[in-house]
Amino acid sequence: MPAATGNSAYLAIDQGTTSSRAILFNQQFEMIYTAQREFPQYYPKNGWVEQDPEELWQSVLNVAREALTVASDLKLSVKHVGITNQRETTLVWNKESGQPVYNAIVWQDRRTSGYCSSLSVHENLVQQKTGLKLDPYFSASKIRWILDNVEGAAELAANNKLLFGTVDTFLIWRLTNGNVHATDVTNASRTSLFNIHSQQWDKELLALFDIPAALLPEVKDCADDFGRTQAGLLPVVLNISGVAGDQQAAMVGQGCVTQGSVKATYGTGCFALVNTGCHCDINHTGLLTTIAYRLNGITHYAVEGSIFVAGAAVQWLRDGLGLIEKAADSEAIAGQVGNEHGLVVVPAFTGLGAPHWDPDARGAVFGITRATTANDIVRATLESICFQTHDLVTAMSSGGNPPTILKVDGGMVANEWFCQYLADTLNVPVVRPKVMETTALGAALLAAFQAGDITELNQLAEANPCQREFEANATDSAREQRLTQWHKAVKATLLMTS
Repeated sequence: MPAATGNSAYLAIDQGTTSSRAILFNQQFEMIYTAQREFPQYYPKNGWVEQDPEELWQSVLNVAREALTVASDLKLSVKHVGITNQRETTLVWNKESGQPVYNAIVWQDRRTSGYCSSLSVHENLVQQKTGLKLDPYFSASKIRWILDNVEGAAELAANNKLLFGTVDTFLIWRLTNGNVHATDVTNASRTSLFNIHSQQWDKELLALFDIPAALLPEVKDCADDFGRTQAGLLPVVLNISGVAGDQQAAMVGQGCVTQGSVKATYGTGCFALVNTGCHCDINHTGLLTTIAYRLNGITHYAVEGSIFVAGAAVQWLRDGLGLIEKAADSEAIAGQVGNEHGLVVVPAFTGLGAPHWDPDARGAVFGITRATTANDIVRATLESICFQTHDLVTAMSSGGNPPTILKVDGGMVANEWFCQYLADTLNVPVVRPKVMETTALGAALLAAFQAGDITELNQLAEANPCQREFEANATDSAREQRLTQWHKAVKATLLMTS
């Protein structure tokens, strides 16, 4: 059992795509305890991804109860909880019974691609109002699919008997016993229904997707009063005080609360966000514009880009090719390979993300000779993730003000060779934080902000200090040579699908 520090703590519920976690943080925002439960994904048809809402709910309930029981054993007082969640995943439920009318349709689901294509003439309208692409990724088309395809759903919606929510909204509804139907601005901004300029649900977008406004939750600040948990549901009654989508919560957890600050989270893929301050810049370089957070009624925006394959490429080395036994082996292997291996891997296993946005691109390996070894492939694969990050950051910097540092988190950044090569590729310092669970930390910090224990943005910026900084030390000529090879390989890859 971990030792207690102080007599109060915050609970963060981190509801992810494959598991739910509840993490206790002490008054210094150090992690005390983590409870985690995995739950299954369902793939009823090609391109469809679903979750059972009850399994998702039970996983959250179980981890929250476990963490709060530990807090009680440690004689810690927990009064506030922050929630962070997988974004865009869509649930619709009966307002009277509280029962979902269909499974949760996960953000990865592509079933509405044809429907989105049918609306392509409206793509500029959607982007100008929401900062997003017209894509099945976002929530609006998923809601429309449920209303069109679930028996009785359209009639229930017309009679004001259905509610929509992203995962945060569904959890708040359940935790408060149906007393609060609310979301925060970051999750609202990922639905394709929320005008990020006026900060309201947009009537024109609702008409475009033919979605009744009565389905939609109230939209609040990220640090706000989201109600209190139902008595008896958890070991203690909690104030739900902070909510943000996972990538925005990671921004807060990384202290990226000043204009120009950038964070990149390396999980299965990579999500990079740059804080653009109070200026909403609708981006036209293959990136998304989204709300970073809203505190005390003041909105900060972000430009976001995604790499489809990051940690998944290391999984491919391990599970697909059998070149490594475990992911951590890639660090030592990459360090053994010289700079002149000449290999370029383009890991476009599921297409290329920002700034290329080519869903039909597929992976390729260039520069193979008789001298090529398995170790060369391992190193070139790690390099490819750094090169993709370079392209992403370059696109983010298209309006000027390139980042002076990159803050990183996620499982891949435990690999120190990768962090150093990333710094060399970007030619900026790469900073790894003390608390790596930045998403959960962000939720806890937002709850503390609402509780009044944090009152200034600079306190958020200082809450997660640097654990290690990697300084760039590559020569300009070496950097440019490798990037030139990379861009030639990407161009060739894209030509294969054109």
